[in-house]
Amino acid sequence: MNTNRFNRRPSRPSGSAHRTFRPSGGFDGGSSRGRTPRPVRRGAMMGQFIHPSKFVHKAIITEEVEHFIPEHKFDDFLIDPTLKSRITSKGYISPTPIQDKSIPHILKGQDLVGIANTGTGKTAAFLIPLIHKVLQNPTKEQVLIIVPTRELAIQIDQEFKEFSRGMKMFSVCCVGGMSIGKQIQALRYHNSFIIGTPGRLKDLIDRKLIKPATFKTIVLDEADRMLDMGFVADMRFVMSLMPKDRHTLFFSATITNDVEHLIREFLKDPVRISVKTGETAKNVDQDVVKVALGKNKFDVLHDLLSQKEFSKVLIFGRTKHGVEKLSQMLLAKGLMAESIHGNKNHGKRQQALRSFKEGTVQVLVATDVAARGLDIPDVTHVINFDIPATYEDYVHRIGRTGRGDKKGKALTFV
Repeated sequence: MNTNRFNRRPSRPSGSAHRTFRPSGGFDGGSSRGRTPRPVRRGAMMGQFIHPSKFVHKAIITEEVEHFIPEHKFDDFLIDPTLKSRITSKGYISPTPIQDKSIPHILKGQDLVGIANTGTGKTAAFLIPLIHKVLQNPTKEQVLIIVPTRELAIQIDQEFKEFSRGMKMFSVCCVGGMSIGKQIQALRYHNSFIIGTPGRLKDLIDRKLIKPATFKTIVLDEADRMLDMGFVADMRFVMSLMPKDRHTLFFSATITNDVEHLIREFLKDPVRISVKTGETAKNVDQDVVKVALGKNKFDVLHDLLSQKEFSKVLIFGRTKHGVEKLSQMLLAKGLMAESIHGNKNHGKRQQALRSFKEGTVQVLVATDVAARGLDIPDVTHVINFDIPATYEDYVHRIGRTGRGDKKGKALTFV
């Protein structure tokens, strides 16, 4: 269902009647006849009602926040010296809270549930101890990592390659939208790590090219998102084929009743590590943008992007069509913009992400495919051009800015 009315018709020129809330949660043109735009509760099929006040939150000044003092340094962990050297070469000295708390338990082989805000370094929290684990027994230890999106899978694979460089350890990324032929060819060799999305992994398992029974370790990353995306049957299929005596790591930003059920189903006496400090990142300044009478929503966005401080901006829309249209409108206005959404093939999506990361484009317009897991450095602003379907989606969207100890800004059109 297309909930973004803005995507269905050309934008009105400046000076036309302003846009008002519709039940879809998007904006439509038309006269307000003197009435103040108000939020409208949407039905279950159209997304969760989110009060605009939830989009307003001042960033907490760093000096006022209790400073985290890790119990360990990376050098303290009982891991392979070569791996320690790779960690140091990446500039890592002190672990983040999720790394500090999780790595010792993973090294002991304990099942683990990690609950953390986005952008907290959880990929390294499981890659570091698991690479060490494989190094101890390279011919027998294999790790399967399941994630919800191809972009996150590719990012984890890239991070794995950086950590394992020079260790004669190999991986294959198995995701849809990429050549299955190349993945099949790569699977003919021994891969210590297989990283993939549920649908493609199931396909390759059905073809007898991946044998889950040979994997003693599995990571379910962004498990709540996989549940939201309807991957629970595929997750259960993979888990049912794995050895009962396995090492299971489960990472999630949110814990719902359904997520709790999966934890009880998949894990055995897990250690729970929660370093979540709040619903949204403390160092993200959040505010709303109200479209004034006689103003056009797109013109307001363009005015914002013309300001100097909006130097690296990630804009979220609700639909693939709307995201593509908005990026083309920005290009027509002379802004360097790219788009990423499900209608783009893998190569074009990766090129768009690369251009945005490297700073050759100022604006990346995206659907929620870019809301989770992606580590894009130095994003100055996240703009919710369309209100997200759920508050959890909002949390993940704005987590693309203000990462680490940097401050970011999130604006939501209401």
